Amino acid sequence: MEDKEVVGIIPARYASTRLPGKPLVDICGKPMIQHVYKRTSQTEVLDRVIVATDDQRIQKAVNQFGGEVVMTSKDHQTGTDRLAEVATEIEADIIVNIQGDEPLIASEMIEEAVKPLLKDEAIVMGTLKKEIKGLTELNNPNLVKVVTDKEGYALYFSRAPIPHLRDNQEAGRFYKHIGLYVYQRDFLLKFAQMESTSLEEMESLEQLRALENGYRIKVVETKHTSIGVDTEEDLVKVRELMEEI
Repeated sequence: MEDKEVVGIIPARYASTRLPGKPLVDICGKPMIQHVYKRTSQTEVLDRVIVATDDQRIQKAVNQFGGEVVMTSKDHQTGTDRLAEVATEIEADIIVNIQGDEPLIASEMIEEAVKPLLKDEAIVMGTLKKEIKGLTELNNPNLVKVVTDKEGYALYFSRAPIPHLRDNQEAGRFYKHIGLYVYQRDFLLKFAQMESTSLEEMESLEQLRALENGYRIKVVETKHTSIGVDTEEDLVKVRELMEEI
């Protein structure tokens, strides 16, 4: 089923509590959204890349660098809702949700996450994980952890350190969740219509809605890494790394 239409969508909001105007912050002479768009467009599995925004300033910036942009409602509570609005209007079999604040995203990460859904229509949702190195990451509630079964399907996502080791925190392997999502289009539209669930609200993790409703999420391990830009400190770090490339 390699002839499927795969579309990458980058939800981009101007409002950000910690870093207002985040998609348009300058990184080496270009707005951040342009870096994300360029790297995403280099991914061979994607047939099309679209920025989904509710802000005319972002729309203008994307038009200026020649990208495709779609204006969406201002009423969406989540990026998934914005994604679903665009998905209803386009021809696609698989939809990839790409974070708009990761200008260093590797195209290989997108390919790794998409391939299982290309091969098997029964896999309705996929994402990535990366091994955690050190207790600082493990104990950081802003870094979501994931545990999977032997077939690579998610058992649970949590902000808490999971799994818990009673005696020796250095033993075993721990994984952080990489927030890149892939959906069969029909499932995405269904998922966006589901009511939020108790675990989702407790952890503030939208993907738990799928697990609580009995759906399986394929989780692929990646060796690649990316840095999300949420603060001024993150921005400084990314600018330094970009200058080295």
